[in-house]
Amino acid sequence: MIEPLPRLVGMVHLLPLPGSPRFAGSIDQILTTATEDARVLVEAGFPALIVENFGDVPFFADQVPPETVAAMTRAVDRVVALGVPVGVNVLRNDALAAVGVAAVTGARFIRVNVLTGMMYTDQGPIVGKAGEVQRRKKLLAPDLEVWADVMVKHAVAPHGLNLAHVTADTTERGLADALIVSGTGTGEETKLHDARLVRESAPEGTRVVAGSGVTVGNIDRLLGAVDTIIVGSSIKVDADPNNRPDPLRAKAFVETAAERGLV
Repeated sequence: MIEPLPRLVGMVHLLPLPGSPRFAGSIDQILTTATEDARVLVEAGFPALIVENFGDVPFFADQVPPETVAAMTRAVDRVVALGVPVGVNVLRNDALAAVGVAAVTGARFIRVNVLTGMMYTDQGPIVGKAGEVQRRKKLLAPDLEVWADVMVKHAVAPHGLNLAHVTADTTERGLADALIVSGTGTGEETKLHDARLVRESAPEGTRVVAGSGVTVGNIDRLLGAVDTIIVGSSIKVDADPNNRPDPLRAKAFVETAAERGLV
């Protein structure tokens, strides 16, 4: 029987990958940095990690090029080797690539920004592909979990769409295993009202995840509404998502989370 995924997940932001505008020319540096950053988080006590191509701005709305998939596969493989459960997020919304990377590396879950419906984003309209994602998962990695954002950050919902409707569609029609609630952008605090509404609208037993802006100062406000926390910005040097992980911040966050039963 597969162990349930942990309730605390640390974020590993990759440097710009080959083919992206800010790629610095060294895949070895990308892999070394990913491994070092992941190790800092594991040594701080994080029981699970998620890897994403954060440095690849501007993002493709949907399908990323083959070189991105290849680079992410190598990076995720390095992180998986550290021995904790790992997730994959291929930005902006290439969930099919994420399934493939996870199936090859043994990652345990993927994050999908838009699984069902449509959102207006800085990449233009993004349309969910739940039918394709769930079928690919069934074929390649049946035990893989799909964690899906509802009203994803850096996006605006179509007129008339509300959080309760998205929650229902994402679970009942998209078959998401977990629902991620975030603030309006990277590092922005997850709104307690939104987290509570998702909790109330989701089927009983659905994992609800805070996906941005969680700090040691606001964790208590969110824990009544969410089961799980993904943390990135607040455990970086100077709490800047563009910086490397800060071992002291990471350890302090894990200690705070452990006191509240998340670890």
